[in-house]
Amino acid sequence: MTHRANRILQVAGLARVEGEGSLRVRTDGDRVESVELAIYEPPRFFEAFLRGRDFREPPDITARVCGICPVAYQLSACRAVEDACGAEVGDGLRALRRLLYCGEWISSHALHIYLLHAPDFLGFPDGIAMATAHREIVERGLALKKAGNLIMETIGGRAIHPVNVRVGGFYRVPDPAGLRSLADVLRHALDDALETVRWVSGFDFPDLDIPHDLLALRDTGGYPLDRGEPVVSTGLRFTAREFPEHVEEHQVSHSTALHARLDGRMYLTGPLARYSLNSDRLSPLAAGAAADAGLGAECRNPFRSIVVRAVEVVYALEEALRIIETYDRPDRPFVEVTPRAATGHGITEAPRGLLYHRYELDAGGRILSADIVPPTSQNQPAIEHDVARLVDLHGDLDDHSLVSLCERAIRNYDPCISCSAHFLDFTREQR
Repeated sequence: MTHRANRILQVAGLARVEGEGSLRVRTDGDRVESVELAIYEPPRFFEAFLRGRDFREPPDITARVCGICPVAYQLSACRAVEDACGAEVGDGLRALRRLLYCGEWISSHALHIYLLHAPDFLGFPDGIAMATAHREIVERGLALKKAGNLIMETIGGRAIHPVNVRVGGFYRVPDPAGLRSLADVLRHALDDALETVRWVSGFDFPDLDIPHDLLALRDTGGYPLDRGEPVVSTGLRFTAREFPEHVEEHQVSHSTALHARLDGRMYLTGPLARYSLNSDRLSPLAAGAAADAGLGAECRNPFRSIVVRAVEVVYALEEALRIIETYDRPDRPFVEVTPRAATGHGITEAPRGLLYHRYELDAGGRILSADIVPPTSQNQPAIEHDVARLVDLHGDLDDHSLVSLCERAIRNYDPCISCSAHFLDFTREQR
């Protein structure tokens, strides 16, 4: 093997990701010495903000963690608080929550596929430049995103930080006529989604198979979105309450975001994990689209995650239409939730992966402690590992080409850096 010179590869500010981060890779000859996905966005202390607040406040507070996936934070928060209080939401309200979640998946995935990720495969620096050459394609993506936003506006009151979600359900529920008008838009969007799968499946994908353990929810009622039980590709299963026994966060010196390990091992959550552990739960149309796109029962190439996201958009649109067609307006928009001294746990599948919330309440419903584990925090070690493998495999590339490939590897995961930048402990001393 030809000995390679020592190199330092740096990206001061990662492009086409949500939030602020940088990349630094150091090689020692043929060996990758270190990879640091340095998240330097200031921590925002959301767990600290929640301490002392009323048990009904987390859905509105945590929605502000992210403008792209606020529903994931709201519904994980609701599930955790309801778990602590022993409250059970009925089938009708659960269906509306799932419909709301479908809207977020459609909107988030469409944004990532068309404006953040596709330019990498088509040789454009950004979505604006791509739109100049492929206006109709980008307009299709924007129409898909708009369809997802419309679901969130209809159920949640608005697309950014929805205001209709509350512990126990909603402040109001839509009438069937309003949902039927929404269905007309979604049926057209489903055609766009199927065309999206065909489009992205024709991209040229670099070879890379990930060895990481995969973690996702598994739901007996279908492909996991708003509920399910954590399962691992090793065969391990555990409950939401047992999540802290298996997933441990720790601080690293180069990032304001915590890293995570699953039983001491690196792991991956998100679309690849979801699909690989639940491809048999897809609807027939989504499963057919996946097969036509060349996806097998599992997918371990992170560059092909764009195809998996496109398949998930098909599923989310189908699921949204199914819920609308069978919708029976609940008698009440919410169930009463009575606080008690207890700890509750809630997990849902955000577009980027598994999102965990834990809240400890006192007898009056005051929050004593809170813990939020977002998907990007969990995926950071795997992202760094993938970058190291790519540098090892393609070290003969010039610096510019290698840096570009490393940035592409990071964008495979659609990292939500703002979500991941928070600390568990915050102490202020006054004299």
